[in-house]
Amino acid sequence: MASERHKEAFLEMMAVERAAAINTLDAYRRDLDDLDGFLIRRQGTPLTAKPADLAAYMRALADAGMAARTQARRLSCLRQFYAFVFAEGWRADDPTSRLDAPRLGRPLPKYLSEAEVDGLLVAARHLPDHQAPQMTALLELLYATGLRVSELVGLPYSALARDPALLVVRGKGDKERMVPLSDPARAAVRAWLPIRQELLGKKKASRWLFPGTGKSGHLTRAGFARALLRIGLLAGIDPRRLSPHVLRHAFATHLLAHGADLRVVQEMLGHADIATTEIYTHVLEEPKARLVNQHHPLAGLLKPKS
Repeated sequence: MASERHKEAFLEMMAVERAAAINTLDAYRRDLDDLDGFLIRRQGTPLTAKPADLAAYMRALADAGMAARTQARRLSCLRQFYAFVFAEGWRADDPTSRLDAPRLGRPLPKYLSEAEVDGLLVAARHLPDHQAPQMTALLELLYATGLRVSELVGLPYSALARDPALLVVRGKGDKERMVPLSDPARAAVRAWLPIRQELLGKKKASRWLFPGTGKSGHLTRAGFARALLRIGLLAGIDPRRLSPHVLRHAFATHLLAHGADLRVVQEMLGHADIATTEIYTHVLEEPKARLVNQHHPLAGLLKPKS
């Protein structure tokens, strides 16, 4: 290839001066080979390529269905290569300077299905001793309200001692919001309160709904997360898919799936910007798009050609 000497010089510089790993060098070599092949088909080389040629190359990657993050990595390779070529005086300009990076988009939040949440609750109810009522109350509250985990473990005893229909939560920025409580959540808290008092003992008191032994005086975020992973294993859920925040995502996603108003969900989650809540609408659309792509008779015709 016409650019082989320049490519090897670039890879040598990356290895010696920047201590690039072997896998990185192999990936860069493949990227530059791919660029070479594309430019040859356009009667060009990396040293003669114009900005329009490289823009066409990036469009071809997108049209072929390459993931945005892979496109971004490919562009990073090209920018480093052309910066090196320019610094060595092999070109008088850098043709990548005006190329736009692909939009990576916001990663969709992980969430559990309704059946998986039910499985967690069933597993929690079968825990030994006081763990069953405590974890059942925690899970029912989290799934019913979408609280942040710090808000959940830091709930004061006074907030739920009188079995309210609405929970007042003090969230980020010390802002208060009201969240309705489901009947199962209220029942789970009622079942937990006498166990809580029994564990504390007659002469002890705590201002927290879920007391703990640490400096904070209440159950810690890490303690709840560990307990949740144990329950997840009992329910057959991959630990990599489970965290307290995943249940917050499940709360929002399931509400919207059942027709809840986006603004109402925003208020319940305590989001300052509705754009943050709108991500859950994309979560709901993804399975529909996947279903169409997999099963629609014209799906193959709709996919970009490589």
